Amino acid sequence: MTGADKVFAGGMPAIYEKLFVPMIFEPYAQEMAQRIAALAPRDVLEIAAGTGVLTRAMASRLGAGARIVATDLNQPMLDLAIANQGVDNRITWKQADGQALPFDDQTFDVVACQFGVMFFPDRIAGYREARRVLKPTGRYLFNVWDAIQNNAFVMTVARTLTEMFPNDPPRFMERTPHGYHDLSAITADVRGAGFSSAQTETVDRVSRARSALDAATAYCQGNPLAVEIETRAPGKLQDVTETVAEALRRQFGDGAIEGSIRAYVVTALP
Repeated sequence: MTGADKVFAGGMPAIYEKLFVPMIFEPYAQEMAQRIAALAPRDVLEIAAGTGVLTRAMASRLGAGARIVATDLNQPMLDLAIANQGVDNRITWKQADGQALPFDDQTFDVVACQFGVMFFPDRIAGYREARRVLKPTGRYLFNVWDAIQNNAFVMTVARTLTEMFPNDPPRFMERTPHGYHDLSAITADVRGAGFSSAQTETVDRVSRARSALDAATAYCQGNPLAVEIETRAPGKLQDVTETVAEALRRQFGDGAIEGSIRAYVVTALP
């Protein structure tokens, strides 16, 4: 992972929320929120909340006495999350680094992180921080994407970009979002941070987009992959996006499209 992989700024948050969230993140947010609600927590910390898709899903399921502290490294993402959520006195929004959490020891019943641990430069340090702020009976829940080959849209995107830039393909997707999927390595990292156990489950869902262009725009412009594309083709981001859209149309058809997605959910106990 590079330092730029963590930066979601400029027009990225709006595209991410409008196109990426319903396409791939919403199905897993609902699944994760259901797991968390079943634990009936009073105090929840969310790390890497992004534009708030999991925050919203948890808020819709947790009772009036629950408290959610939603954090993210990128303030522009949180600003959009706050605007989308509206007033909810149960939620506190805070800019924070998941590797240096500004909270006291043993504060939370649940720590949750949806598709964020892949962005930690030092994952064991991040897990150690999650364990530190968990109560002794708490749970740490996070999820990660499976290998890029098992996620249909992004695999087509990656293949197309490799064909377009054969000498220096943009590798953000393979390197970071889909770069941390070895369950034995994940379990070892979690245990290395001091957790007593880590249970893993495979969760398959279907990714849906209103059009191939929507999917291409999400992948090419709604995350740091956009920076990699613009570095290789200055001023050509929209042209590259439309070429990727055409590849998606050939693969998945005209109009609304859908494809398989796969992730792993990890539940860790202190």
